[in-house]
Amino acid sequence: MSQLANLLTILSLFCGFCSVLLYLAGEFTFSAYAIILSVVLDGFDGQVARKTQTSSEFGKELDSLVDVVSFGIAPVFLGYIFIYRKFYFLAIAALFIYLLCAIIRLARYNIATEAYQDNCFNGLPTTVSGGILASFVLVYRHKDIPAQSVNTSFILLVLILACLMVSRIRYLNLDGLKKALGNILKPVILALFLIFFLALYFNKAGILLFSIFLIYLIFSPFVVKRLNNV
Repeated sequence: MSQLANLLTILSLFCGFCSVLLYLAGEFTFSAYAIILSVVLDGFDGQVARKTQTSSEFGKELDSLVDVVSFGIAPVFLGYIFIYRKFYFLAIAALFIYLLCAIIRLARYNIATEAYQDNCFNGLPTTVSGGILASFVLVYRHKDIPAQSVNTSFILLVLILACLMVSRIRYLNLDGLKKALGNILKPVILALFLIFFLALYFNKAGILLFSIFLIYLIFSPFVVKRLNNV
């Protein structure tokens, strides 16, 4: 059990690695889902470490390095290769800013004290920003949208996420989410899984995932503020 959390972290890295290989092979949908799976695994590893009381500095550093790959590099190249497919300077500049902000966000997280991170993160988590970019690709895969509109929307989204990652805006972590939802946490998770499989069946999973990430991005800071005032 002592290495279970690190094993989940390594599996998250494997998903990020597979995402890179998949988009290089032109399998953009599976590449995006690999990033989404990495998001799920990243959420579990920290919880497992706490429950088994096996948290360590090594595990923390390993998790951050994996996050750079799975939620920094993988979604950046997935979005660029899928949407642009050729040299586009503005997109390259925006995506580099995103990657830089993701690394700064993770470095800042590593030096923060546990008390400072109680129930919330300072700045948008890289897991969420990576998930948003991956689910954006899933949405675009099944929509007849003019290319120019997508290009502009993607660059704006990337820059907004980059700013939010290095901002001081507070977002719920899993402990804060447990506190906010209380006894309905498990039913909510079960309902989301059931809705996800239904959406997958009807080819609407991308829209659902993008909506969930967007709801977290918009409403999470308000929930954090409410928890701090309780």
